Amino acid sequence: MKHLLLSFLSISLVISGYSQETKVSNGRIVSFTNFPSKYVAARNVDIWLPEGYSSQKKYAVLYMHDGQMLFDSTNNWAHQEWGVDETLSKLLAEKKIRNCIVVGISNSGAQRHIDYFPQKPFEALTAYQQDTLYKVARGNGVSVFAGKVQSDAYLKFLVKELKPFIDSAFSVKKDRANTFIAGSSMGGLISMYAICEYPDIYGGAACLSTHWTGIFTNHNNPIPDAFMDYLSRHLPSAKTHKLYFDHGTITLDTLYEPHQIRADAIFHAGGYTNRNFMSRVFEGASHNERSWAKRLDIPMEFLLKN
Repeated sequence: MKHLLLSFLSISLVISGYSQETKVSNGRIVSFTNFPSKYVAARNVDIWLPEGYSSQKKYAVLYMHDGQMLFDSTNNWAHQEWGVDETLSKLLAEKKIRNCIVVGISNSGAQRHIDYFPQKPFEALTAYQQDTLYKVARGNGVSVFAGKVQSDAYLKFLVKELKPFIDSAFSVKKDRANTFIAGSSMGGLISMYAICEYPDIYGGAACLSTHWTGIFTNHNNPIPDAFMDYLSRHLPSAKTHKLYFDHGTITLDTLYEPHQIRADAIFHAGGYTNRNFMSRVFEGASHNERSWAKRLDIPMEFLLKN
């Protein structure tokens, strides 16, 4: 089955990739349309390779969520981007980080929330609390949750399907010390959850503007307590992992400060120090790709430094 999957993807790259639609200023993109999975809905995957990428070298791998927002502002709804290729190319040129590639995993649209919401903390809530949350709607009346939370399945897709393919198709280092995961907002939550659930796979996580509230209010919200309880029992070892968190101070980021303070205390109690843990506040920064792009060099250098 694995060989069939690899063969299918290799053919897909040649005849139906969408790389021309994802433009970068530095390096190049190798793209796969509708990467198949038995765990979650198929989705596009962009792999960014730096200038001079060579099979004669070995590269660390950074997996990033919301892949359609990472490289090209012209092919997403917000018309914003993280500028990942520009930032990493600059850091590589300055020799501040190790050689690396980026795997950008597009979200699945309507199912993004249920893919990214940490499942075990959600299932630790009472049945009444879960049912209440499933009824929460956005301002336009559309439910926040498009179905049952399925982030455990999403992580299986990353670990059991996507990573083995990347390890086979690209010249990368496969070990934990060279495998990282990152995202913002709900992508920050799932990055946190991934390193806690799979501490033998991921050696570091960057969680920007982590959406600790899970929904869009702090009022009568049981979710942050569930996250803190989960963290206190599932922290990856401080001896072998790096963690980065941050948030801004305006728009949606105004919700996060009290929860980040609690999370920071849990990390410090678990043995994390300035050597392997960073938590930053960016005054005046809001909840969007432009804000994350402005500070992306900080978590990237922290995770990937030589």
